Amino acid sequence: MSILRQFIFAWITVQRSRDVPTKIMTDIRTLKLPKTLVMVGMMGAGKTAIGRRIAGRLGLPFVDADDEIAKAAGCSIEDIFDLHGESAFRDGERRVIERLLESPTHVLATGGGAFIDPDTRTRIRKNCLSVWLRVETDVLWRRVKRRNDRPLLKTAAPYETIVKLVEQRYPVYAEADITVDSVDGPAEDTVDRVLCAVNAYLQGEGRNT
Repeated sequence: MSILRQFIFAWITVQRSRDVPTKIMTDIRTLKLPKTLVMVGMMGAGKTAIGRRIAGRLGLPFVDADDEIAKAAGCSIEDIFDLHGESAFRDGERRVIERLLESPTHVLATGGGAFIDPDTRTRIRKNCLSVWLRVETDVLWRRVKRRNDRPLLKTAAPYETIVKLVEQRYPVYAEADITVDSVDGPAEDTVDRVLCAVNAYLQGEGRNT
């Protein structure tokens, strides 16, 4: 590692330690989840990337619901939409998530539409702790336009589709137990904020960050 990169890494580490008080950092290092942590939010919010890192920090299994749906169907999410339509996908998603929620405590990343389903949302509320990774629309668009395998964005005006989905879904996502803003920057910064918010919530403080 070059001297410049060593300096940058050291500076980032110092800044992160300043942003998160020592006591809170100690608390989240010893954090024990009493139930499954479910990541909710739009496509491109970082549910998988952040959820996987959180699971690693807590020593818990990580599960991506979309991966499990694809395994159960024997084909990709994109193929499910193309061959059977969104309604069939949502039915399968509901059943798979219901099964996953019965598993021992883990970190679960859900698809963008999962929490919108009333039955799934009720099960998550009853049995799990939910975290909404909130993203500004323009940031979200910069992220999702890099990929062409988003079934819901295969429209003539994908940006307008994103705007419409944000308008429809954000009020529902807001029903999650915890809201954490997912901004551009090191993923570990978002992980720290999620863990701090979860720790505060479990201590009865409740926290949006």
